Amino acid sequence: MEEIRVESWLELQEVLFADSWHAELNRHRSDFCFRGENDARNELTTSLQRLGGDYASLEQHLLRSFRKYAPRREVPVDSTWNWLALAKHHNLPTRLLDWSYSPYVALHFVTANPGRFDCDGAIWLADFVRVREHLPERLAAVLAEEGGNTFSAETLGRAAAGLRELDRLGDDFAVFLEPPSLDERIVNQYALFSLMPNPQARIDDWLGRHPELARRLLIPAELKWEVRDKLDQANVTERVLFPGLDGLSAWLRRYYSPREPREPR
Repeated sequence: MEEIRVESWLELQEVLFADSWHAELNRHRSDFCFRGENDARNELTTSLQRLGGDYASLEQHLLRSFRKYAPRREVPVDSTWNWLALAKHHNLPTRLLDWSYSPYVALHFVTANPGRFDCDGAIWLADFVRVREHLPERLAAVLAEEGGNTFSAETLGRAAAGLRELDRLGDDFAVFLEPPSLDERIVNQYALFSLMPNPQARIDDWLGRHPELARRLLIPAELKWEVRDKLDQANVTERVLFPGLDGLSAWLRRYYSPREPREPR
């Protein structure tokens, strides 16, 4: 997998938007989605995996109980994939992993915690268009019929009604699922999820076996303050990405926190 260490804000822009030109469209349209990590050493583990213990055996129980107790009106259609997206959105441990179509949303999560400005961050880029080349025939046929690059809850449901059905389709593929617009947070974060056909599988391992599908950008610790300040100027903040009073408070708390003075050279 290609790994690039950027040294400036301008270089960061060039690398984030590299290869976005589509001559057939006469437009810039990136085939990559983005995930930001505030520590470059982080592995791309799911919230279900971070639960620990025998998490794989708990997956179905967690989702079944969530569907049992959550109000039916919370999803547009009663399907596993809508419920799974809703559960992830409300912090239930799932095998879904957050990504965004927006490189700036990913940069926000690299720099949202000033307490981690002492370490390098990273942005993962995954080519969600070429990921289709590794899909099982049944999934690929559904996407081809729709003419799409990522799945919705509806289209994924045509090929696999639930997690067990998805797992039976194979073990060497990844799915990108675009959630329904449940609220402003999903819309503003330009969100999508990755999904593996095994609760124990990790997408960073899978991308490592298919390095042509991904890149990883290293954001040096010394660049993080500049990135953060410029994102704030561009209005890529908690107030926008987490609409409501919690997001507003998080933005104000971070924005008005003093920066530690530099040591004299």
